[in-house]
Amino acid sequence: MSKFHSNYIITMKDIVREGNPILNQVTQEVRVPTSEEDKETLICMMNFLKNSQDPNLAKKYNLRAGVGLSANQIGLNKRMFVAYLSDEKGKEHEYTLINPKIISHSVSMIYLPQSEGCLSVDREIRGFVPRYERIKVKGYNLLGEEIVLKLNGYPSIVVQHEIDHLNGIMFYERINKENPFKLPENAKSLY
Repeated sequence: MSKFHSNYIITMKDIVREGNPILNQVTQEVRVPTSEEDKETLICMMNFLKNSQDPNLAKKYNLRAGVGLSANQIGLNKRMFVAYLSDEKGKEHEYTLINPKIISHSVSMIYLPQSEGCLSVDREIRGFVPRYERIKVKGYNLLGEEIVLKLNGYPSIVVQHEIDHLNGIMFYERINKENPFKLPENAKSLY
């Protein structure tokens, strides 16, 4: 039985930090339809993101603001993540994805000018992380229904970051080693 039931409040002590081997391994597919335990865990993970973005709750529980959280970041070898964010136009996005796969992507790429951050990384990392501008992702929702999402801009970046986690890849592994601010020719800044 997992401790991550829907009443459990995830705090920063539950977040696995870089150096932990679970962050560098490919996660295991989750059985669909989703078990009650996995559903409860995903609800708990989503609650963490919402709490972390609420200034009062973030202060109360000493949380760093996050927009995405994958299961291996809380120590679970499961192919699932949650994302909760607002895009460039202020539109809210809320995703719970199980066994996600990118099934197509644009040639054009984008990056965040301030680089990316990660709840599992406690240090500042400078450099551009090139991501596909548009992606199409297939996976399952909490109800076990197959869904296909078409994402572009910031939501596309966040979902690619989380899928990387599920594949054992940290965001800074995508930064050019020789020149952290060098980009592919087809990349443009998101902002």
